[in-house]
Amino acid sequence: MGVKDVVLRTGELDGRPVAWREAEPPAGELPTVYVHGVPTNADLWLPFLARTGGVAPDLPGFGRSGKRGDGDYTMEGYDRWLERFLEWRGIDRFNLLVQDWGGVGLLPAMRFPERVARLAVVNAVPLLPGYRWHRIARAWRTRGLGEIAVGLMVRPLLKQLSREARATPGPMPDDFLDLVCDHLDQGTQRAILALYRSSPPEKLAAAGAGLGALDCPAHVWWGQEDPYIPARFGPDYAAALGNAGFTAVPGAGHWPWVDRPELVDEITAFLLADAG
Repeated sequence: MGVKDVVLRTGELDGRPVAWREAEPPAGELPTVYVHGVPTNADLWLPFLARTGGVAPDLPGFGRSGKRGDGDYTMEGYDRWLERFLEWRGIDRFNLLVQDWGGVGLLPAMRFPERVARLAVVNAVPLLPGYRWHRIARAWRTRGLGEIAVGLMVRPLLKQLSREARATPGPMPDDFLDLVCDHLDQGTQRAILALYRSSPPEKLAAAGAGLGALDCPAHVWWGQEDPYIPARFGPDYAAALGNAGFTAVPGAGHWPWVDRPELVDEITAFLLADAG
């Protein structure tokens, strides 16, 4: 199912620049809210928005949104910001898709579960017990080393590192590298360090204590060759949610639809299941 063109919108929310991608949903269908992770931005969701419509914000510190040095780049800060963004855009009830650090979108969802109609989770940072940060995140969380590590995040190195993020041989596609590298400035690097350093594993586990309150129809898709988040957290997420199915995606990495493009149709069909 196709929808209208996806457009880039910009504005000012509470005195700070904000950017988002937007498309009109099919007639009678709720908007889908897409929440990106690290180090991506709203452009990650272009093929999804073209099918479902909805909104995909650039989180503060990422993409084209504001990146002030005094920004609150913590889980709590993103929780409050997302609630405020939805209020500002007049979005009361919606479908939700989160991936990687887009899992912060689950925080306002847990506080207002009645607002979420359908939920999709794809290789998201585990708000669950037992997770240990991967080696790159551990470097970012280390003072001094983290500053050096993010400073080295230039396209040639990212292209090489991206080989491990997917199951298909070779680096991530050029359009993916473009959407990351075009906006990976010092402001985004600062936001990445702040987010990881304020998020020890025990805080992640505590944050997900209310996942069971999300009893809307939900589904978890998990690329089985994700080098950053072990495959076991896919079924763990599904078990923690109140009403979730689970699909293991073999031959796919951290952004599984890059390796398995058919997942875009599969996931968006789930989100539009109630469309007339």
